[in-house]
Amino acid sequence: MLTREEDIDAHALAAQGMTISAIARHLGRDRKTIRAHLTGTRTAGVRAKTIPDTFEPFVDYTRARLSEDPHLWASALSDELEPLGWAGAYSTLTRQIRDRGLRPRCAQCRSLKDRPVAIIDHPPGAETQFDWVELPDPPAHWGWGKHAHLLVGASSHSGRWRGVLMESEEQAHLAVGLHAVCERLGGLTRSWRFDRMSTVAAPGSGRVTATFAGLAKHYAVTVELCPPRRGNRKGVVEKANHAATQRFWRSLPDTIDSGDGSKPITVEQAQARLDVWCAAKGDARLRVILEPDGTHRRTTVGELGAAEPLRPLPSPYPVTTTVQRTASAQALVSYGGNFYSVPPELARAAVLVTVVHGGQHLQIAPASSPAAVVARHRIVAAGTGATVRDDHHVSALNAAAMTAAGTETGLPHRHKRRVPPGATAVAAAQELQRNALHRSNSLGGPVEHVPGQMALIDDTGRTTEVVDLERYAAIAAGRNTLR
Repeated sequence: MLTREEDIDAHALAAQGMTISAIARHLGRDRKTIRAHLTGTRTAGVRAKTIPDTFEPFVDYTRARLSEDPHLWASALSDELEPLGWAGAYSTLTRQIRDRGLRPRCAQCRSLKDRPVAIIDHPPGAETQFDWVELPDPPAHWGWGKHAHLLVGASSHSGRWRGVLMESEEQAHLAVGLHAVCERLGGLTRSWRFDRMSTVAAPGSGRVTATFAGLAKHYAVTVELCPPRRGNRKGVVEKANHAATQRFWRSLPDTIDSGDGSKPITVEQAQARLDVWCAAKGDARLRVILEPDGTHRRTTVGELGAAEPLRPLPSPYPVTTTVQRTASAQALVSYGGNFYSVPPELARAAVLVTVVHGGQHLQIAPASSPAAVVARHRIVAAGTGATVRDDHHVSALNAAAMTAAGTETGLPHRHKRRVPPGATAVAAAQELQRNALHRSNSLGGPVEHVPGQMALIDDTGRTTEVVDLERYAAIAAGRNTLR
C-alpha cells in the first residue's frame, strides 16, 4: 500500500518518463504495487483485502430483489438468502447493502427535502395558513390530559403568525380558535389554507364538510386545501409550528411569580406569554423585500404584517362548545380563568359547561344529565380570576354546610385503637362453635363439649343425657384427699 504522498510522487515520475522499475527503486516499493496504483487498480491509503469477500456471490441477487422492491426489509432479505448459502449476520448484510449502494431510492417516497420546490407567490392579504400543533405534557393542574392543542395561523405574505391554546381539536373549538387567531393577526385574508384535517374536509376526497362550509361563508373566505403529502405547500405555518414548540412551549414553566408568591401558571397566563413573545420576538424578524424600482429594502415581519390589507372580522360564528369540569368542594366550576357557582348537590361532581361562541352567558349541567341545566351565568372576561356566585346557590350551600355540621357525632375515628368483640359478636361466635361441634359429633363422636355442660350422644348422633358439671364442682369443693 502506498501513502498518498508516495502515490503523488509515483504519478509525477511516471508522467516525467520514468519506468515502473525505476520508480519502484526510487520509492523502495514492489513493482506490482507501483503498477497497481498507476493503473488505478489500487487506491492510496486503502489496504487490499487479504480475505475473500463472502458477500460477493450474493450481490446480484440482492441488487435484483431491492430493485424489484426498494422497501424490502433486510431481515426478510436475509431469510431469502439463507437457503441460498448466506450465513452472515444481519448487521453484516445491512453494512454490505449500505456500502455497496444496493438499495435504490424510491421515486414516489422521496422526502420533501429532496423534491424540487417551486417559488409560490403570496400577494399581500391573499392567504392565511392554519395548522394544529399537539403540545405534549401540559401542566397537570390544567386537567387537559397528555396533550395541549395549539392552533397556529400564519400570513403567507409577511410570515406573521399567532397561536391560541385550545383544550380540544373538535370542530367547535376550531371555529373558536380561528376567530381568536384572526383577531390577533388583525383581520381576514381572502382565503384560508388547511391540510386535509377531518374537521375541515374529507381526507380522502378533499371536499369541504357541510358544517365547515357554513363557517367559511360566515367569514366570507375561500377554503384552500394542500395536495396530499405536500406539507411544503403550507411551509410558512410549518415553520411557525417549529418556533412555537421550541421557543415558547419548551421553556414554559409550571409556576409563575404573581407578586405574592409562586403560583401554578394558568392557561390564560400561558396564552398571554405566547402573545407577548409573538409581538416582541416573532414580529421582529428581519425581511428583505424587492421594491418596484429594483432596489432592496430591509424591513421586519411586523411591519409587513401591519401594512398588509386585511378585512375586518364579523361577529363570532355562533358555534356551541362543551367542556367537562369537576366542581370544587365549595360548588364552584372553573372556566376561562374564572369560577362559576352551581348548586351544592354538585360539589365534587362532574359537570358540563356549554358556551355559545360570541354569547354573553354560559350554562352548566350535570355530566350524567346534559339536558338538565342547573346554572346559568353571565360570562366574565377570560383570565380575570373572578368568582361569580348565584344568591340561591350561596344560601343553599350555607344551609347544606350547617346541616352537615349538625349531624356530626364527634371527632373522626382514630385508626390506631383497640376495639374488642362485643356481646353480639361473642354470642354469634358461640353459636358457630356449637354448630361446628354438632357437625363433628354427628359423624361418630361420643361426647360434645359445651362450656359448663357435658352431653352424652349415642351412635345415631342424638343426645341421650346432659350432665351439669357445676354439681361435680360442688361435691369436690373442700376435699383435698382421696378416700
